Amino acid sequence: MHLTERLALYTQLTRLNRPIGILLLLWPTLWGVWIAGSGHPAWHIVLIFALGTVLMRSAGCAVNDYADRDFDKHVKRTQERPVTSGRIAPGEALWLAAILALISLLLILPLNMLTLLLSIPAVFLAASYPFTKRFLAIPQAYLGIAFGFGIPMAFAAQQGSVPLVAWLLLIANVFWAIAYDTEYAMVDRDDDIHLGIHSAALLFGKYDVAAVMACYAITLALLATVGQMISSGWVYYAGLLLAAGIALYHYSLIKHRQRESCFKAFLHNNWLGAAVFAGIALDNLVRS
Repeated sequence: MHLTERLALYTQLTRLNRPIGILLLLWPTLWGVWIAGSGHPAWHIVLIFALGTVLMRSAGCAVNDYADRDFDKHVKRTQERPVTSGRIAPGEALWLAAILALISLLLILPLNMLTLLLSIPAVFLAASYPFTKRFLAIPQAYLGIAFGFGIPMAFAAQQGSVPLVAWLLLIANVFWAIAYDTEYAMVDRDDDIHLGIHSAALLFGKYDVAAVMACYAITLALLATVGQMISSGWVYYAGLLLAAGIALYHYSLIKHRQRESCFKAFLHNNWLGAAVFAGIALDNLVRS
């Protein structure tokens, strides 16, 4: 196999050709970076966490395809993924994930010891999440912790501690992840039933739409509480109001539970995360 073909397979394996996962991981990380840095984080911190997001998301995708290789072959949408189709060996996927995680670790070596210690559970969460669909009734909650662990790390890197506001941000991200990944699970509901995989869409059943909207509401309420704790101005809350409008738009997409519309809502969560970040960043610019 030519190098270009191999690189194309690696791109597919790590989902670099589908950046929505990176964005859903990046936004909450940037929330934490900006709030921990009082609106003016050092640019080397921004760069380290942004690159780390890309690397760890890519590593997680490689582990996910390794873990799901026997399931993916039974789902039309995933049958051609590199591992399940046999174009990349399972062991090779794990080696690639390990290399990406190691590079991510090297990025944070210049940071303090607390950040380095927090990287241990961060790596464990990213590596173990793909296996939780086998035994957790709501693996989306675990995903939210994994996707949000850059938040306490951002506070550790800039403040040398992890205050309560960081954990509230992490909890807000957990509820957001439950919301958007339930929308994603609504797309694969029939396949998950057939394969015996757990998901929030199956757990919530006929109340799935209500549960998604409740999770959005809890997310925004927690973010509003964070705003109070850090004495944010009106621009911060304007960002939350815009995010609330986006969540209502998602309701219009998912209320009839059509696959294409649910997937569209999932993808559109990028803009919800961006709205919250814009409120955080612009609020600090206005008040500085």
